Amino acid sequence: MAKWNPWHGCRKYSEGCENCYVYRVDERHGKDSTQVTKTRYFNMPIAKNRRGEYKVKTGELVYTCFTSDFFIEEADEWRKDAWNMMRQRSDLNFLLITKRCLRFMDCIPSDWGEGYENVAICCTVENQKRADERLPVFVNLPIKHKYIVCEPILTPINLSPYLNDQIEQVVVGGESGQNARICDYNWVLNIRNQCEEKEVAFYFKQTGAFFRKDNRVYRIKREYQHSQARRAGISYKQDAFGPKKDNNK
Repeated sequence: MAKWNPWHGCRKYSEGCENCYVYRVDERHGKDSTQVTKTRYFNMPIAKNRRGEYKVKTGELVYTCFTSDFFIEEADEWRKDAWNMMRQRSDLNFLLITKRCLRFMDCIPSDWGEGYENVAICCTVENQKRADERLPVFVNLPIKHKYIVCEPILTPINLSPYLNDQIEQVVVGGESGQNARICDYNWVLNIRNQCEEKEVAFYFKQTGAFFRKDNRVYRIKREYQHSQARRAGISYKQDAFGPKKDNNK
């Protein structure tokens, strides 16, 4: 697994952005997260070593633009080159997460067609309002690999109307940080059940800092938020793009 942040910085876009981890980290380093800047790692996918070999090896999963939004307006001038690198490195798998799927059709390259086989797009929805706003558009976009990410999950969400055969996986997670909002286990289980009914892969990624189960709220330390989610053992039919997990079907 590799991380590629071609640009850094973002503008808060909806409710899920309130306690954004990028803002928290930047604040500790005295940086302004609202300033979107091209990074020195921009050319990472095509960077080579002294032997002329790509530094990122064939077959790697590349988490892309996780300290910004790939479709943010401020990055419009750089995005064409980023797409070109993804096309050039067709031997890599790129994973992008966005809240701005409504801009998608204005941001794709001319040869996109039905999508690049090596690019997966994840649409983030944090509550029912954002699910009903974004997902009717997202499910109809020309994308080869589509994922829905409910992280941070802030309310119960009914995804069933959008879980067609194009959605490969749903990821659910709570919110981290000192000011995190509560993640309720019943919300997680409900989405898991929706996915099982529609036979869509499901991954419970993390509990978040405040996790409610059986009407009791637990404070979960950062280092245990992912492991506690794994211990729940509720992930279902995970596919190759997501973190590895046994098939629980």
